[in-house]
Amino acid sequence: MVNCVHKFGGSSLSSSERYQSVAKIIIGHTQPGDCVVVSAAGKTTDTLVSLWQSYQLQDTQAVADILLQLNNHQSDLIEQLLQADLKRCALRTLNTELSNIAELAQAEQLKEAALLAHGELWSARLLATYLQQLNIEACAQDARSLFTLNDGELMHAQNAQQCRQSILPNKINVVTGFIAADTKGETVTLGRNGSDYSATLLANYCNAKQVCIWTDTQGVFSTDPRKVKKAIKYGKICRGQANLLARLGNPVLHAKTLSPLKNSDIKLAVRSSFDVQASPTDIVKEGSAKKKRFITTLQNVDLLMVEGLSEGEVASVSQLIQHSLHHFNHNGEVYLVVPAAQTYQVINYFAGRANISESNLNGCAIVAPEQDVSVLKLQALEVLAEQTIKPRFVHQDNGYVLLLTDQFIDSDIQSALHDKLINKGQEIAVIVAGLGNVGDAFIEQLSAQFERLSDDFSIKLVALVRSKHMLFNASGINISQWKTQWQHEANSYEAADLLNAISELDYEHKVLIDITASEQFSFLYSDFVDRDCHLISANKYAGTAPTSWYKALRSNLGERNLHWRYNTSVGAGLPINFALADLQNSGDKITRIEGVFSGTLSWLCSKYDGTTAFSELVLEAQKMGFTEPDPREDLSGRDMQRKLLILARELGIELELDDISLSALMPGELALGSWEDFLNNKAQLDAFIEEHADTAKANNSVLRYTGLLDITKTEVIAKVGITYVPNGDALANLTPGDNIFVINSKWYSDNALVIQGPGAGKEVTAAGVHSDLYWLVQNLK
Repeated sequence: MVNCVHKFGGSSLSSSERYQSVAKIIIGHTQPGDCVVVSAAGKTTDTLVSLWQSYQLQDTQAVADILLQLNNHQSDLIEQLLQADLKRCALRTLNTELSNIAELAQAEQLKEAALLAHGELWSARLLATYLQQLNIEACAQDARSLFTLNDGELMHAQNAQQCRQSILPNKINVVTGFIAADTKGETVTLGRNGSDYSATLLANYCNAKQVCIWTDTQGVFSTDPRKVKKAIKYGKICRGQANLLARLGNPVLHAKTLSPLKNSDIKLAVRSSFDVQASPTDIVKEGSAKKKRFITTLQNVDLLMVEGLSEGEVASVSQLIQHSLHHFNHNGEVYLVVPAAQTYQVINYFAGRANISESNLNGCAIVAPEQDVSVLKLQALEVLAEQTIKPRFVHQDNGYVLLLTDQFIDSDIQSALHDKLINKGQEIAVIVAGLGNVGDAFIEQLSAQFERLSDDFSIKLVALVRSKHMLFNASGINISQWKTQWQHEANSYEAADLLNAISELDYEHKVLIDITASEQFSFLYSDFVDRDCHLISANKYAGTAPTSWYKALRSNLGERNLHWRYNTSVGAGLPINFALADLQNSGDKITRIEGVFSGTLSWLCSKYDGTTAFSELVLEAQKMGFTEPDPREDLSGRDMQRKLLILARELGIELELDDISLSALMPGELALGSWEDFLNNKAQLDAFIEEHADTAKANNSVLRYTGLLDITKTEVIAKVGITYVPNGDALANLTPGDNIFVINSKWYSDNALVIQGPGAGKEVTAAGVHSDLYWLVQNLK
């Protein structure tokens, strides 16, 4: 049984290194019985077309030169990939075939389709042989024994039977794309870029579950990402829009590719063979994805007016010129958009029924949901007018508008159109994990935040997550009613349920906001990133994970162009991470950070003056909700140790948590046993603190619990523990509960930069998370 049909285009097979990369993909993504459809390597088809043209012109020298060029390219691939007998056999077969082409050319018996077929034959044979050399059970399949056409029409029943008989269930079947045979056994082609079509036909005939088209782009974008930096990669696109885009010139998918999948459940994915880790674009059935916005450009086309044009004729002329064509009805006339280089070939085909209406045109098409097209047309005309471009021809139809102009739509104009037309239509899905005090305050502030950001994006809260339950609504949760919805609709869940639900979200952007204190939940960050989620964390565990895991997460985020904000993981709502980033971005160099990074320990040390036992202050803080349920977690200093590590990593310093020395704000023996044991021995804590306070006082200082990061040319000192701070120092005059960061740098060497403010509290922490969300949305613009 064929599980998946994989297709690799010419750019994926352009060199021996690319063949090796494709082989790795095949090994990792296929199973016995699967099919791999291949195009001709690199520019081989273009070279064969040049050979045919030279042959028609009877330019024998050019034919000989091109044959030598083909020989050099294919021989190089064989030499670099194959060994021993496999190499000798492949070179011998290649030499025989090239000699045969030369003899047929000399005898004036060359046939175009049979000539062009060689590119795919060489690719399939070489890849299959290379896989065999890697001890992979593989075989090359000539599609001319699988696909038969009668008078240009595919014989579906016969082809399905041929595929069932020929596709081997115990091997990887490497199949030629682009080519088929007629009932006489003569070679025919399926049109330029027909290998995609071959792949979906094969999937249909073999009842495959999925087709995966591997290309040189990461998927399908809102516009050409090589020209517009802010182009959006879509996770899902409906088949109707994909088909329309193909007819209007988008090069990723081609018009015929989707037709074999009609009325089937076969999945289609577009993936990058150059970046295997990148998520795909899934082409799904109508209704399984919302319609998106696209800009696709047209260059050097003519507009033909055709009498009595039929769908069958469009297919035939597309086959003739090896190019997808778009036709439409405008003011009662039928028009055809044709590449200018093929215009006269098309006019000759229609034998007097076609004439040129407009020539030498460029322009663009805006593809969008039907209800958006009219407004987008007006906006597009405004942008073009600002660029002094007046379209010669404008046509609006179901789901698109076509704007044809004299002037080429360059990348600057395309970017301006994209900013105006596409970015405004984006949606952001927000997933919030953690519904404690801070999470509750964050959601209470969410409606106002969404209102502030509504000019740029439609933002929806789609999920609320607690440790054991989840409320998920892909269309959006009513924020004002979330508590009621939670009570009635939240369900128990496993991590896989959350990840699957996120994978199915059809939004341009997804943001996971983690307001938990769960180390276990932070382990899912890599999975969230794999599903194209931006991250916002109040959770400190991911930022202090082992360096290898942390760097891998950072790398994955960078490769996917995703953001991770975690300003509230240190300093609650204080902008410490923003400040450090700004200083470094401006060219400054941080040399020292010292401060109190815990609102709880700040309150305890600032409140303590010897009149009240320190243990009583601890119990008072616990009662007010300032501490963890077991206050020893605060007194251990581990929270501040994690925060100092996060700051160090913000400065590009590679440290592990254990590299930061730690001494607790309590005797070590009090960390053992239960909370009741601690209470029974709290006098030890009081004596411990009193002794340190007396020593500080004797040195004209006060007792503080601080973190220190001291960076010199030769070493980095990182420590968390009890410090005696001189009276009058910024750290000594700390308001109870405040956090403080004293920063020295190249520019702030003698007079430190001090950032101070509330270091705890649900409102300020929630506001800090909102600050990260606002920053993220502004950057997505």
